Amino acid sequence: MTAAADVAAVAVVTAATVGIGAYGLRFSRTTSDFYVAARSVTPFWNASAIGGEYLSAASFLGIAGLILAYGADMLWYPVGYTVGYLFLLLLVAAPLRRSGAYTLPDFAESRLSSRVVRKTASLLVVMIGWLYLMPQLQGAGLTLHTTTGAPSWLGGLIVGVVVLVIVAAGGMRSITFVQAFQYWLKVTAMSVPVVFMVMAWHAQGAPSPGQSEVPVLHSDATVQVASDVSVDVLTAITVHADGTVDGVHRNGSLALTRGQHRFAAGTRLTLHKGSAVPQAVGQSTQRNTAWARPLASTTSHDHPLYAIYSLVLATFLGTMGLPHVLVRFYTNPDGRAARRTTLLVLILLSGFYLLPTIYGALARVYTPDLLITGQTDSAVLLLPGRLVGGVLGELLSALVTAGAFAAFLSTSSGLTVSIAGVIAQDVLPGAGGVRAFRMASVLGVTVPLVLSLFAARLPVADAVGLAFAVAASSFCPLLLLGIWWRGLTAAGATAGLITGGGLAFTAVLVTVATDARRGWVGSLLAEPAAWCVPLAFLVMIVVSRATASRQPPGASRALARMHVPERVIGRPLGA
Repeated sequence: MTAAADVAAVAVVTAATVGIGAYGLRFSRTTSDFYVAARSVTPFWNASAIGGEYLSAASFLGIAGLILAYGADMLWYPVGYTVGYLFLLLLVAAPLRRSGAYTLPDFAESRLSSRVVRKTASLLVVMIGWLYLMPQLQGAGLTLHTTTGAPSWLGGLIVGVVVLVIVAAGGMRSITFVQAFQYWLKVTAMSVPVVFMVMAWHAQGAPSPGQSEVPVLHSDATVQVASDVSVDVLTAITVHADGTVDGVHRNGSLALTRGQHRFAAGTRLTLHKGSAVPQAVGQSTQRNTAWARPLASTTSHDHPLYAIYSLVLATFLGTMGLPHVLVRFYTNPDGRAARRTTLLVLILLSGFYLLPTIYGALARVYTPDLLITGQTDSAVLLLPGRLVGGVLGELLSALVTAGAFAAFLSTSSGLTVSIAGVIAQDVLPGAGGVRAFRMASVLGVTVPLVLSLFAARLPVADAVGLAFAVAASSFCPLLLLGIWWRGLTAAGATAGLITGGGLAFTAVLVTVATDARRGWVGSLLAEPAAWCVPLAFLVMIVVSRATASRQPPGASRALARMHVPERVIGRPLGA
């Protein structure tokens, strides 16, 4: 029944998404409807929609998976994702809305009167959007494969097609309704199973990771190795193996001694209750004592303290540079509504991010077998069946699956709108009209769908974290300096965008292509925000000082437009 229930859950979410999107189509007539929902979205609905698109695959699956693998250090992910909105509230939300722009490139051009800055910003929007969209499609494939056994590419294809239908049909109007609905679905899908799982955990004696030195199984488990993997065995165990282990074909009982062993792709392992769990080399913290203590985990980085500081910088500052987040503030009626929206988003996110933390801690106890292959992103999907079991467990698993697909669909929708808006205005002919927007939507989804097939080994939250690093290294300096410093020039902005965004994106490509994280070079490439963000600020300031004589003629007017409250001039700017 499990697979049937999961398939039904995916079908219901997909049908509801298409149906709500079709309802939004009734209100989508003008270019403004497609790009910014005619700037008429109220704070509550906008906050719900932002929560819907922001709580992506990384939030729904990735955070719990990282906590399962690495422990306390990974709590910086939900903290950073939330605190980023505090920076938005204080520094960006209202001025950005008052700027009157449709997109980030619009803002760059209106502030600096430069087509070069606009083109540079357009390129970065597309790069960040594709980088962020890729793990959403990857996560959809993982979810469908884990719950039904379907090919891993099928989930991404389904999400891509559905997103194209609702975005191309109704633009921002349609996805506002869709994303608001999906936020509350995701909260329900995470919170209802947690209640039953905590009850089951308590009934079983409330076991915790600290009760054993290394993760142990609370029930028999079978693991299918999808690709060649090396594992560390800290305590000698006996398993049933069917496949190639350490270069020798096995089919029967096998004693695994302490040390490293290698399992070939296709190997099937059955581990018994009470057995210590082997763990993929470099993919998890091996001992529970280190797992529970900050800065004690054995992460995949040789320099964990640097990695954490860089992650904090990326998540704190990267939020304000995410195109699909910023475009939603253009949908508010005025700057005051934008601030109220941001405050509501902070409340909604703070409540949600308690949930994946609970999932991650329970996963360390009940799904440690995922550490063998490193496929820890599956923990959220498997936990209800492990703890609750029976028909109720299957129904709860189906509910989680529905929430996961809602996460992929809502975030992918927002990303596709932001990408399509830029491509339609700055790449395709048609002056950004509705037809160009629809053509751009196809291109916006197709490229990351193809890329997701080649990045399956990268954890979902890690992939999203890299997108945050690029956003923090490019648009964060542009927005802060563009909004709060009159001295920014077009040459300075262009140089900073190219330096910060270009170097961060290059580091991301090297990391994705090679997965090289060892030594200082590997750590700097895997977590580039700590050096790319200050470098981008420095370049923008130095070059702007050197070209101070080339100040854009409308700088004072643009700054006044962003900072003067609407009530002073009697109407919203950019309406």
